[in-house]
Formats: sequence, C-alpha cells, structure tokens
Amino acid sequence: MSTLRVMSYNVLHFENVVSGEIDYDAFAALIRRSGADIVGLNEVYDRGADYVSQTEELAKRLGWNGWFSKAFMDDEVNPFGNAVVSRFPIEQPQTVPVPYPDERPGTEYYEPRAVLRARIADYTVLVTHFGLNPDEQQYAQQTVLPLIENERCILMGDFNVTPDNAVLRPIRARMCDADSFLPAGAMSFPSDVPRKKIDYIFTSADCTVQRAEILPVVLSDHRPYLVTLG
Repeated sequence: MSTLRVMSYNVLHFENVVSGEIDYDAFAALIRRSGADIVGLNEVYDRGADYVSQTEELAKRLGWNGWFSKAFMDDEVNPFGNAVVSRFPIEQPQTVPVPYPDERPGTEYYEPRAVLRARIADYTVLVTHFGLNPDEQQYAQQTVLPLIENERCILMGDFNVTPDNAVLRPIRARMCDADSFLPAGAMSFPSDVPRKKIDYIFTSADCTVQRAEILPVVLSDHRPYLVTLG
C-alpha cells in the first residue's frame, strides 16, 4: 500500500443539514469522492427503538466493513457513540469507556463518552469524541493516553477543543498533529461558516503525513477532515 487516506468526520447521526433528512447516500458519495480508506465517525446511532444500524447502512452503500462502538444509550433506547468504516477488514475492535464524572461542575451538557479501538490495515486506529466540559475532556485525555502506541497508530475524532487547549499537549507529546500540514486558518465547525478547529487526526511518529485538508463540504454540521499518509 503506497498511501493511506484517513478521514475523521462527526456526521451528526447522518443528518443532511441542508435538507434536514437522514441521508446515507450523500455521506457515502462524499466518502467515495474523497478517496478515503478508513473513516472514523462521531455521533452515530446503532439499532434501537428509533434507529436502524447507521454504521451498517453506510458500510452497505460503500461495500466496506463497519463497526459501531457504543458510548451510551440515548433516551435509554437508542445506542449512540462512535464508529469506523473501512475498505479493509476491521480486526480486534473494542470499546474503551471514558469515566463519567460523579460531580459535574461544568456549564455545558454532559454525556458519557468512549474510545473505539481497532486494528485496520496493520494500524491501531483510535476514534474518540471528547465531552464539552473541561473535566470530561481531562477524563477523555487520561483514557486515550494509555491506548496510544508508538508505531503505526492513528488517533482521530471531534475533541471539542481548539488547538490552543492544554488538554492536547500530552497527546502532542506522544504523537504528530496533522494540523501542521493544514493551510493557515483552516476550520472545521460549523460546516456552513467554519469558525473553530475542533476535529483532529494524530499519528505516531513513524507515520509520514503527505497531505492534510478540511474538505469544504456542507453536509453534517462539521466538515470532514482528511489526511493522506505515505
């Protein structure tokens, strides 16, 4: 394999923000056009009282493999969390829960979180979605750090923090931040008029980043983040 294209995408449970409808075909078409090989997904529902397995629906349209990782049960009836889809087999998938704060001093909405871990194309792939409050973010960072491997490791997701946030420093001490390959001022949220950079792809030092780009697409409320490894 000469190159590997990795995408991180918060898909807002596959809602097309333009039409207001769940639109698996549009997301599948975007991924296909991007040339991505592995896509880490945030805000995905699995089969429950109100939803089908959204990972299966997307993977079916792509002709790929998919795996869903539950963070919590929304309204106690709908599994919700992260997922990964890939043109390669997904091996040894697991869910690593992020501890949930007993006391919640933050002012933003609290939500249980998790890290998806899998082996794909001889890489360890980690997909996560950090919480909105600083204590949640600290718990997520402490959960992610022991999962990072020194070789052939990719960490991606919606971290809900801007690049200057201190919670990212220990991760950057262990991994390379593909942000350094983005054009200056590249933003990922909201998708229509991006004002913040909160989506990330980190790689172990042995990986070579050839290109990083935030695709100018309005489909979810986030823009997709695409990195090419060589």
